[in-house]
Amino acid sequence: MHTAIHRRVEQCRAGADPTLIARLESGWAVFGERQFLRGYALLLPDPVVPHLNAMPDAARLTFLDDMARLGDAVLAATAALRINYAMFGNLEPALHAHVIPRFDVEEPTLATQHPWAYDWNAAPLFDSERDAALLATVRAKLIRT
Repeated sequence: MHTAIHRRVEQCRAGADPTLIARLESGWAVFGERQFLRGYALLLPDPVVPHLNAMPDAARLTFLDDMARLGDAVLAATAALRINYAMFGNLEPALHAHVIPRFDVEEPTLATQHPWAYDWNAAPLFDSERDAALLATVRAKLIRT
């Protein structure tokens, strides 16, 4: 199956994804195309697999460690309160991890909701110019760890 995750991994391999943060051992760290919360990122495995349980044990541990490292970098770069992590694969049946910073300035009605309560269609798109400093900071923090 050829999913949006497969296409994004192909773009990352080609250096053609403007949201690309870094190549990690298990895959690609990218910012979400929709920045419904500033710093929203994803980890995409390379090679793409259908779900976490399809990975060999060592690869699975590496993916989960890379996910936490990406969360650490986003947390430090955004000064978020915490990071939410999510893996579903229901809409796009290929493993990908959502790394979602949560902030104390979120609207009270959304602050305790899951991230899918946000209106993603109204969220700003990732912007290479506007988000350049954030991208550089997260990248630098990932490279140092």
